[in-house]
Amino acid sequence: MRNFLLILALFTGLTAFSAEDPTAEKIGRITGTVIDKNLNEPIPYVTVAVQTLSGEIITGGVTDDKGRFNIKDIPEGKSRVNIQYIGYKTYTADIEISRGSRNVDLGNIMLEEDVEALDEVTVTAERTTIQQKLDRKVITVGKDLTTSGPTAADIMNNLPSVSVDQQTGVLSLRGNSNVRVMVDGKLTNVPIAQLLRQIPSTSIKQIELITNPSAKYNPEGMSGIVNIILHKNLNIGFNGNASVALTYEEQPKFNSSIDMNYRNGKFNFYTNWGHNTSKNENFGNVFRPGDNTEQFFEFLDDSQSNLIKFGVDFYLNDKNTISVFTNQNFFNGATDGTTDIVDYGDDSFSESQLFLQESDNTSQQYNFNYKLDFAKQGHNIELEADYNTFDNDEDADFDFVGNNPSSPNYNDFVGTERDRLTINLDYVNPLSETTKLELGLEARLFNSEIDRTSNQFLVNPFDVTGPFVESPNTDFDYSRDIYSAYVTFGKSWGKFSVQVGARGEMVEVNADTKESYEPGIITDDLSNIDTDPEVTVVVDGDNILKNFTNDYFQLYPSAFVTYTPTEKNQFQLSYSRRVDRPGLEQINPIREWSTPRISSFGKTSLIPQFTNSIEANYTRNLGKGSLTGGVFYRIIEDEINRALFVDRTDLNKVILTYDNFENTSAYGVELSSNYRPTKWWNFSASFDLYNQTQKGISERLATQDNPTVDDIISDNFEVDNVQWNVRMFNNFRVTKALTLSAFGFYRGESRTLQFTIEPMYFVNVGARVSLWEGRGTFSLNYNDIFDTMQFGFEGELPYVQTGAFNWESNTVNVSLAYRFGGGKYRAKSRKRRDNDEKSGSGGIF
Repeated sequence: MRNFLLILALFTGLTAFSAEDPTAEKIGRITGTVIDKNLNEPIPYVTVAVQTLSGEIITGGVTDDKGRFNIKDIPEGKSRVNIQYIGYKTYTADIEISRGSRNVDLGNIMLEEDVEALDEVTVTAERTTIQQKLDRKVITVGKDLTTSGPTAADIMNNLPSVSVDQQTGVLSLRGNSNVRVMVDGKLTNVPIAQLLRQIPSTSIKQIELITNPSAKYNPEGMSGIVNIILHKNLNIGFNGNASVALTYEEQPKFNSSIDMNYRNGKFNFYTNWGHNTSKNENFGNVFRPGDNTEQFFEFLDDSQSNLIKFGVDFYLNDKNTISVFTNQNFFNGATDGTTDIVDYGDDSFSESQLFLQESDNTSQQYNFNYKLDFAKQGHNIELEADYNTFDNDEDADFDFVGNNPSSPNYNDFVGTERDRLTINLDYVNPLSETTKLELGLEARLFNSEIDRTSNQFLVNPFDVTGPFVESPNTDFDYSRDIYSAYVTFGKSWGKFSVQVGARGEMVEVNADTKESYEPGIITDDLSNIDTDPEVTVVVDGDNILKNFTNDYFQLYPSAFVTYTPTEKNQFQLSYSRRVDRPGLEQINPIREWSTPRISSFGKTSLIPQFTNSIEANYTRNLGKGSLTGGVFYRIIEDEINRALFVDRTDLNKVILTYDNFENTSAYGVELSSNYRPTKWWNFSASFDLYNQTQKGISERLATQDNPTVDDIISDNFEVDNVQWNVRMFNNFRVTKALTLSAFGFYRGESRTLQFTIEPMYFVNVGARVSLWEGRGTFSLNYNDIFDTMQFGFEGELPYVQTGAFNWESNTVNVSLAYRFGGGKYRAKSRKRRDNDEKSGSGGIF
C-alpha cells in the first residue's frame, strides 16, 4: 500500500499540471432552457456542445434538473451550438461572440421527439451489428443472438474469433484460452464457466472483443479481453424487462430474468434478478489399444443459481455523480458420474468409479463510484472502489467397485475463500480539440485460501516401499498484490490518429502450502516431497511447510495508429505487451480433479508468461454493410503449458500438471462481414485461422508389456497447431412480426500436446415473433439439427488412445421476453471502468 500512496502523490501533481488551459482568452457565455415540445416540460441532462463551424468540439455541458444550461469560456468569433438528446431530433444554432456581445441567451429551446431514434433506444435491435473501433471489436447484441440461446455461454460461439467448450465451459479468443472475461469492465471471483452459464442472454447489450488493449487496461490475458456489457435501464419513471426460457433434449434447463428501474429527480434506483435451473448429461469413451482397455464415462450435472443486483445513482448536480451497487450470487450444484473400465484381454477384470461432487458457493460484490466533470467537456476525474468475495464448499465421494479396484473408497472436502479489492483513480483531459491525455492509478489486492481434507490412502512419500498412509490435510494460502500506474496520450492529424501509452506494475506474490501428516510419518528423506528449487521446504513437527515468492516490476507499452483516407476505408496498426499470470487452477497443489486413470494438479512455482503482440486491421464500409480483415503476430515468453508425467505409484496412471517452457510464437488471420443483400435478408459471416507453436513435456512408456519405472521416457515436445473456423448467421424477415434465422459453424482439425482433435460442425435454426406492438418477443430454436457435435480425438502421449465426448447439443429452446414501462428521458451514464467510451451499462453484475 505504501507503493500505491507514493504513486498517488505523484499522480496528483501530474493532474494539477495537466489541467492548466494553454489556449487563448475565452470571454463568451451561452444560456438557455431545453423543453419537450409536446409535454412543455424541461428535460434534464441534455448534452449541449459548442463546436467550431467545421464540427470540432470547443466545450460543452449538460442541462440541470430544470432543463437549464450555462456554458462559459467560449472563444471570440462564430461557433455552432449542438443540442442532442436520445429520442429527440438534434437542435443546432450558430452564434457569434464579440467583446460587445459576450453573453448569448438562446431562450427556450423546444426539442421534438424523434420516433425512430426513440425506438432504437428502448427496443433491442432485431439484428446484431459488429463495429471495428480503435482497440476493439464491438458486437451490439440483437434479438437474433438473444433468442439463439438462454445464456451467455450459448451465444458466445456465434461471435467471430470466440469459442466456448460446451463441456468444460472454457472460453477461448483467437484459439487461445488465456483471455480475461469482464462484466461491465470489472473482473469477478466467480469461475468463468459458471459465470457464462448464469448470465441471461437477454441481459447482454454489447460484447467487446479487445484483442490488443491499450495501456489503460489491465495487461492480463495473452489473447486480450472479452468485456460483457449488460443492459441498464436509465429511463425516467418505472421501466423494466422480463424473460423466461426453457431448453430441452434429455434434461430440462430453465432460465428467467427480470430487471427494473425507477428514475425520478436526482436518483435512479435499479434492481436485477436472474435464475438458472439446469441439468446436463455428458458421456464419452477413451480406448487404449496398447493394453486393450476402454473407459466409459457418464455424468449428470444438476445446478441452480440466483443472481441479484441492486444499485443507486445519485446525481448531485450536472458535474458530480455518485453510484453504488451490490451483486449477490448464490449457486449450488452436483455432478453425479460413473467411469467404467473394461479390459478386453482379461474377462475377469472390471472396475468402476462412482463419483458424486456437491458444490455450494456464494459471491458478493460491493462497488462505489464517484465522478467529477470539470467545465470543459470530456475533462473529468473518477474514483472507483470494488470489493468482491467468493466462498465455496465442495464435497466429493469416490467409490470404487469391481473385482480389482485400484483404490479404496474415499472422500474429499475442499473449502475455498477468495477476496479481491480493486481501487482505481482515472483522470481524462482533452488538452485541445485534437489531443487527449489520460492518467490512472490502480491497486488490486487478491487473496485466496484453499483447504482440503481427505481420507484417501496414498503411497507414503517418505517410505515408498512401506504401507499406504492417509492423505495429508492441505492448506494453500495465496496472495497477489498489484500496484500500477498508466498514461496514454492521443492526437489526431487530419486523416491520422495516434495513441501511445505505457503501464507500469509492481507485483508481489506469496504462496504458502501446509501439509499435515499423521504423527510419526515424516522422516528426514524429503526427496519425494518437492524438488522444485524455487520452493522452500521446511519440516515443522508433523507438518511440511512450502513457500514460494515472486516479486517483480514490468512495463507494458502500447501504441495505436489509425488512418482514415475516406469515410469508407480505415486502416489500423497496433502493438501491446501483455502478461498471463498463472491462474489458481494452474498453481494450486491440491488436486483439481481425478479419474481412475488421470489426476490434475497445479504447480505453485509457475512464473508469468509475457506476450508482445502486433496486429493490423482494415475496415471497408460497403453501404449495405461492412467488411473487416486483420492479421496478428505474437511472441510469447516463458510459455505456460501442460506437462504429462507417468504416475510412479501406478504406471497405468497419468499426472497432468503445468510448467513454463521456452519462447514460442503465434499468428492468425481474421475476416468478418455484416451485409444486407435485400430488405428481407441480412447476414454476418466470419473466417479465422490461427497457428501457434506449443511446447511441453510428456513422459511415456517404452513398452506397455509389464512396464517398470525404468521404461519411463521423458521427451520435450513441440506441436504446430493450425486451427480455423467458419461461421455464418442469417436473418430472413418474413413479415413485419416474423423473422427466421439460420446459423452454421465449422471448426477444422486442431492439435494440442496430448490430442489431435477432429473437426466439429453444427447448424441451428430458429424463428422469432414480435408481440404486443413490439414490447414482446417469442422465439423457438432448434439447435444442432443434424446432431453432429462431439469432441472426437486421438493421441499418442503418454499412451496411444482414441475417444470421443458428447453433450446435449441437439436441443429445442423456447423463450418469451417482455418490456414494460414507458419512460423516455434518460439519466446521465456513469463511465465503465476499463473502457474508453461512456455507456449506460449495468445489469446483473
